[in-house]
Amino acid sequence: MRRSARPDPGRYPYLDNRSGTRSDASPLALSHRGFAPAGGENTMAAFERSVELGFRYLEIDVRASGDGVVVVFHDELLDRVTDARGPIAGRTAAELGALPVGGGGGIPTLEEVLLRWPELRLNIDVKSDDCARPFAELVNRLGAHDRVLVASFSDRRRRRVLRLLDRPTASSAGMAVNALLKLAAPLGLAGPLARIAEIQALQVPETYRGVRVVTRRFVASCHAAGLHVHVWTVNAREDMDRLLDLGVDGLVSDAADVLASCLADRAAWPQNGDRPEG
Repeated sequence: MRRSARPDPGRYPYLDNRSGTRSDASPLALSHRGFAPAGGENTMAAFERSVELGFRYLEIDVRASGDGVVVVFHDELLDRVTDARGPIAGRTAAELGALPVGGGGGIPTLEEVLLRWPELRLNIDVKSDDCARPFAELVNRLGAHDRVLVASFSDRRRRRVLRLLDRPTASSAGMAVNALLKLAAPLGLAGPLARIAEIQALQVPETYRGVRVVTRRFVASCHAAGLHVHVWTVNAREDMDRLLDLGVDGLVSDAADVLASCLADRAAWPQNGDRPEG
């Protein structure tokens, strides 16, 4: 499949998944909230397990604490994965760091994750409006633009973050732009829309409300427009193989061990360092 129009990795190094002396890019394998089969999503322990498996990319979620610190957490409320109750914005970062998640470590700050694994690349879903400015300020301060992809279900929030960043940073579409691109791609209009929306990737489910999103034609149209296609959340081996055979550029999975095995069978593993030529 021709992919010469994909985003320029010189401008968006985040999307360049070549390793060692290999000139071909491997599909991006994104460990969804880290690898936490027994609980403890979005924790340092979950991220460590992913790194040990060979992952170079994580998909994580961020919100702002009550004192304006960017913390790694999915829900608005603490109730589902901690013994505490109430909104995450009602507590300081120090208080959140002391709350066990799934019986494991506390809620980490994004800065802790970025500093702990300097080579790790993070697909970051900005979950709340109050997180946009502190998130952008953190990325600017650490110079982490090439290590993050800005994502959000809200295109308005995502674009606000991009305006606050002081260097070009990869971004994926929110729900509204995803829907427009699904309609525009077969008409050859995906490229102009992507430039207006300031995106380099589409991150979509294989199907949405009974409608198949990811097809061979859709993937080819996105590639012709210079867009990556990443599919979430894919946990079964047969689904991983089918989507990779369609030419998708990345998979997001809770089953990090299964995804690692799938890519190892395709001579595309590990992704966190050099690997031998096949």
